[in-house]
Amino acid sequence: MSKTPNSIVILDFGGQYTQLIARRIREARVFSVVLPPDASAEEIRKWNPAGIILSGGPQSVYEEGAPRPIPQLLEQGLPTLGLCYGMQWIAHALGGEVIPQGREYGRAVVRIVSDSPLFSGLEERQTVWMNHGDSVGKPPAGFRVIGQSDSSPVAAFENRERGIYALQFHPEVRHTEHGAAILENFLFHVCQVKPDWTMASFREEKVAQIRRQAPAGAVVCALSGGVDSSVTAVLLREALGERVHPILVDHGLMRAQESQNVVEAFRHLGIAVHRVDASDLFLSRLSGVVDPEEKRRIIGRSFIEVFEREAKSIPGAKYLAQGTLYPDVIESVSIKGPSAVIKTHHNVGGLPEKLGLELIEPVRELFKDEVRQLGADLGLPADFLRRHPFPGPGLAVRIPGEVTGEKVALLQKADVIVLDEIRAAGLYDAISQAFAVLLPVRSVGVMGDARTHEYVLAVRAVQTTDFMTADWFRMPHEVLDAIAARVTREVRGINRVVYDVTSKPPATIEWE
Repeated sequence: MSKTPNSIVILDFGGQYTQLIARRIREARVFSVVLPPDASAEEIRKWNPAGIILSGGPQSVYEEGAPRPIPQLLEQGLPTLGLCYGMQWIAHALGGEVIPQGREYGRAVVRIVSDSPLFSGLEERQTVWMNHGDSVGKPPAGFRVIGQSDSSPVAAFENRERGIYALQFHPEVRHTEHGAAILENFLFHVCQVKPDWTMASFREEKVAQIRRQAPAGAVVCALSGGVDSSVTAVLLREALGERVHPILVDHGLMRAQESQNVVEAFRHLGIAVHRVDASDLFLSRLSGVVDPEEKRRIIGRSFIEVFEREAKSIPGAKYLAQGTLYPDVIESVSIKGPSAVIKTHHNVGGLPEKLGLELIEPVRELFKDEVRQLGADLGLPADFLRRHPFPGPGLAVRIPGEVTGEKVALLQKADVIVLDEIRAAGLYDAISQAFAVLLPVRSVGVMGDARTHEYVLAVRAVQTTDFMTADWFRMPHEVLDAIAARVTREVRGINRVVYDVTSKPPATIEWE
């Protein structure tokens, strides 16, 4: 990190928008990091922050076990911005009044009632997004109200001398019309950071860091063929050359011809991939299993077992590299923190301890779009980087219920058709992620003069900028018609196609 404070630390109180705060800060070209709410002063100082943001959260400051930062947090002289729960905690900690109000959710109009660097250059009335239960009835002594709404007389307050600011609403969500400007005012007017965090500087710093971490010895790299692990492998090759050994464990749950295509793509990059076909092992262990989390655990354990065996064949292996992303880190760490865990992540934990290798995760500080940008800088082909995300457990999480070889084969054929028709319509790049799901139900149909009783295929397509929230894609009817016609005609075993029109939240993007 730079000696000049030029990053922002975000303390996560369990709010659903915490990752969005980090994204908005990085969009302003300032590095941000998310830490647990009770992060120590030493852990905070390690990131050399120019300011701190306290996130929202679902709890009341009066609840037993509600998250609380270290007592001296507000005495460190760092500019601090509290959002929603973060605002309420500041008020409570400094002697203000927090009152139960009843949940307020949705758009509201906030009036700026006092001059503030937070609202510099903004109009007096603005639409914001509220999502809170408690509210601040009275700010702490020495603070003044700078924003009000009809339902929140204290919608924002500040103590400019102490550098402490707070908002009851969420500037990080798109529904707050000037949210980005408010956050940038905090960054550049209050914290006085410079917008100098770029992918080029990250790449240079990361290559140097990898070389320091792995001065000698071989590195085995867990390669899935997805963007994250592929960028990891190429970045490691730039840093360490021939000491990097990518291993692709084919669990039989990949897209049709996917593992062969990955090996060929890396061959063109001058990187040899060690591919292991373990499909029989994975499918046998998944037999009879229907619980989504148990399927993920079985796949994770089996992956570790196969990878361990193959890694031991690499002479002088001392390090393990994997393409963990920042959202994976935040969501997996939240098992011990306030945030709700939605699902277990396939690539976090397990392997280093099992193998006795030191872990290298060079892109763990990046979001998906940032990894794609880094991959472009490293020379990966654009069509490769534009590929839609594919889950670590593969098609197992797109087959609700028991996973069998027959179901995998059906889904592979159908998935090819879905993506072919989306590409043919010129929609692939307009969609963030599209895929097929083989449902654990059969429906009655008719083909020719015969009655059929076959599987139902669901098609899912979403648009998103960060994969933390997503809206379902309004697929043209003629494309859906083409998909349904081809699937029911070409994939024997599927006689019905449906389209998923649920956004995230309340649904997740994947079905399991």
